[in-house]
Amino acid sequence: MQADVLLRRLGAALLLCGTLLAQAADAPPAAADPVAEKRMLSITAELRCLVCQNQTVADSTSGLADDLRAQVRTMIAEGKSDQEIVDFMTARYGDFVLYRPPVKATTALLWYGPAALLLGGVLVLVLVLRQRSRLAPEAFDPDPDDAADDGRNRSS
Repeated sequence: MQADVLLRRLGAALLLCGTLLAQAADAPPAAADPVAEKRMLSITAELRCLVCQNQTVADSTSGLADDLRAQVRTMIAEGKSDQEIVDFMTARYGDFVLYRPPVKATTALLWYGPAALLLGGVLVLVLVLRQRSRLAPEAFDPDPDDAADDGRNRSS
């Protein structure tokens, strides 16, 4: 019986060690130049991860985001400006890579589409409510509870 308890504890300890080692492998590399690393994080915070699409390149753990961060580090080391790096990424991946794409003809739906959908929904709601308010009460099906109440009231 004690051997069984000992094996369980040993298994739990090995599982814990494996989990800690797996997390340690995902830790980001220590930056040789903290200023360049801060600049890289600032730039990649403005870029959308093309795999995750809901995260910035700075926050994503995908392989593509790792590659993009490495590419930004390389471009920083080459002396490129922030705008040159963003322009390169935009030329390569399109405006979709930008977390805040510019307002232009190709992105107008992206910027104004949600507002147009909201206004359209409100307009449809108002029209439906107006139409329903003009209908007579007999046009609607009675509620099951109201029908049961009517039956009880008539028998009294």
